[in-house]
Amino acid sequence: MIELLKAILFGIVEGVTEWLPISSTGHMILLDELIQLDVTPEFYSMFQIVIQLGAIMAVVVLFWNDFFPFGYKNNQQPMAQFGLLSYIKMDKFILWLKILIACVPAAVIGLLFDEQLEALFYNYQTVSIALIVFGIAFIIIENRNEHTQSKINHLADLSFHTAFLIGVFQLIAAIFPGTSRSGATIVGALLLGVSRTVAAEFTFFLAIPVMFGASLLKIVKFGIALTSQELIILLIGMIVAFFVSILIIQFLMSYIKKHDFKIFGWYRIVLGIIVLIYFMKMG
Repeated sequence: MIELLKAILFGIVEGVTEWLPISSTGHMILLDELIQLDVTPEFYSMFQIVIQLGAIMAVVVLFWNDFFPFGYKNNQQPMAQFGLLSYIKMDKFILWLKILIACVPAAVIGLLFDEQLEALFYNYQTVSIALIVFGIAFIIIENRNEHTQSKINHLADLSFHTAFLIGVFQLIAAIFPGTSRSGATIVGALLLGVSRTVAAEFTFFLAIPVMFGASLLKIVKFGIALTSQELIILLIGMIVAFFVSILIIQFLMSYIKKHDFKIFGWYRIVLGIIVLIYFMKMG
């Protein structure tokens, strides 16, 4: 019973921190330090990645009509006027090409060096420094943007080149835990002149192949031979992460229409300092 309550708590933290640019990894490390799941290290390594499937399904549900590239109804830009190609939505198809291009840098490095990077950088020093550095970056960039107009205000205006560059920023998060995948891509997008709303939306869509790919990689490495308790813990964490993510994504999209990201920058700096002090005292 206690382990199920812990799984619920992990699901809540995942659902909140996956989409807010505050680093889910940093919060998971802290939570694991305070409330450890009674599971094997191998299962926990898989759990903290695969639990993200619950979070990503929230994006699929909320934005289905915005990115699903097939269908005859409301297809204003069909690839062809007749035949099977008329069921392909050209604008959504192009959006997916941009998403896949943006995924290339992180996918290549992740497939080649996943275990080495985790062994090298998955520690409190890296996490705390990444939290603080990107927190400062958010504040600096938002201060700079106060008196400038965004150059890209619609997803359709996002070029392939800009999408790839956003993917390079995502690579930073893939290498350095604590950066926050959403934080890195949003910072990169803002630097490139993308509006907050478009930056957040593209970040959400970018998460779909990234998270599915990362989860599949972990499942393949861990195997699917789960005990009944492990399966229940994983399912509860994913389900809770899904419902919490629905609320958090809706909140964030509403929040950034009237506010900037600076509050998240300050939060990251404070959290980074807390993580650093806590583990230095523990050490």
